[in-house]
Amino acid sequence: MLRFVAIRAAQSIVTLLLISIAVFVLSRATGDATALSLPLEATDEQRQEFIRGHGLDQPLPIQYWAYLRDAVGGDFGTSLRTGQPVMGVVAGRFGNSLLLATAAMLVAVFISVPLGVVAATQRGRAWETVAMVFALIGQSVPSFFMGILAVLLFAVVLRWLPAGGSPSPSTLVLPAVVLGWAISAGVVRLLRASMIEVLESEFVKFAHSKGLAERTVIWKHAVRNALIPVVTFVGLMYGVLIAAAVVVEVVFAWPGLGQLAYQAVLWRDFPLLQAIVLVWAAAVMIVNFAIDVLYVVLDPRVRL
Repeated sequence: MLRFVAIRAAQSIVTLLLISIAVFVLSRATGDATALSLPLEATDEQRQEFIRGHGLDQPLPIQYWAYLRDAVGGDFGTSLRTGQPVMGVVAGRFGNSLLLATAAMLVAVFISVPLGVVAATQRGRAWETVAMVFALIGQSVPSFFMGILAVLLFAVVLRWLPAGGSPSPSTLVLPAVVLGWAISAGVVRLLRASMIEVLESEFVKFAHSKGLAERTVIWKHAVRNALIPVVTFVGLMYGVLIAAAVVVEVVFAWPGLGQLAYQAVLWRDFPLLQAIVLVWAAAVMIVNFAIDVLYVVLDPRVRL
């Protein structure tokens, strides 16, 4: 068990290191930070001072080594745009992204589990068609387009909900539903396939032979076993949701890491963008690591 955990931890550290190298190089390929960080009337001396002050005059390997050395000590640099420590800015936005991801996942679970069960138990009927069309729309329509339609309908035409703004229950509804719809589409299809397999198993037939009610057989016996792969999928997607909500956060002006990353790219704010991507990567890896360890606990065969 300890060896398995140590190997997974080492793999996560190496992966995070490789991600830091990639984002360090690619973020500097987006353009010149001085063009956006300094006013148009800035002199050449001011530009050179800005470049030297942020170490941008050094070769990339030296810049990366200095960045990695400081990052190990907890210093991820200061924002080129605001001059504030980037981790303070990122920490202030991370909670909002976590809130949105949690709300979206709850929406996905509460919608997709009943639809997945209906799609498996009502095969060949209208309810299965409704569930599969719902899943098809969620997987095929881009989130940004779905978000624009939601804003147009519920915020502009009906005026039921705000189009965006500071975090509140009312501003959370639309982005959570739009983001959760895409995840629920995958859950519906996965749960339907798992339920069909479970419904044909021997223990379900035995439950029917005992004279148990159909509802009891489905929800107490079949669903509990069919949810095993779904729980794994939901756990993995929860970490992905935190990092995949860039478009949704921008459409709904949600003040999370996604919107901050979009702004950092526009500003050519290298230190801020690097910190955001590393936080995203760490969140996804922590969730994956927890699922791997849970697998070992639940199924000792995984250790082999």
